[in-house]
Amino acid sequence: MKRSSKPAAAAAANSTGGDAAIASGARALALAAALCCVAALLGFGAALDGYSQWRHPPGLLGARGIGHALAFNLLAYLGPGLVLAWVAWRLRDALQARGASARIGAWLWLWSALAWAAQGVASLDPQDLDAQASRLHALAWLLWWLAFMPGALLLARATLAAPAWRRFGAIALAA
Repeated sequence: MKRSSKPAAAAAANSTGGDAAIASGARALALAAALCCVAALLGFGAALDGYSQWRHPPGLLGARGIGHALAFNLLAYLGPGLVLAWVAWRLRDALQARGASARIGAWLWLWSALAWAAQGVASLDPQDLDAQASRLHALAWLLWWLAFMPGALLLARATLAAPAWRRFGAIALAA
């Protein structure tokens, strides 16, 4: 059986137009995950007596002993985190041609998304903030932040110069 290879022109077209299609789908999924997380924060925050978005950490809504904590952790952390990890995985593949900065940035966003999801698995224990679960939640938060910021900067750097990816690069820079 003869293996066919793409002509160079088709491969070049795929690396620009195909990237835009993947970026558009990734943008839609990332937006849906973000909206799910924000809706969970607002809805569960409004339902918890005395909770203030300005004074309390989001992790408190999913803490042990808090009503509907499991639902919050699924809707705010675990679900959006896994969706964003899948988006980052797809971006990693789509950005191969954009260079090492893009690949490393996508990998960092993948790890950041997995750390975000891990916050929903390791719930805070408001009665004992030194408990293992609380420490793991704090560690997941730290890993999320440490991976997200440099990933966003690397992705912005790698994509702002490419016309098909410019909007994505601006979103990464704004994030």
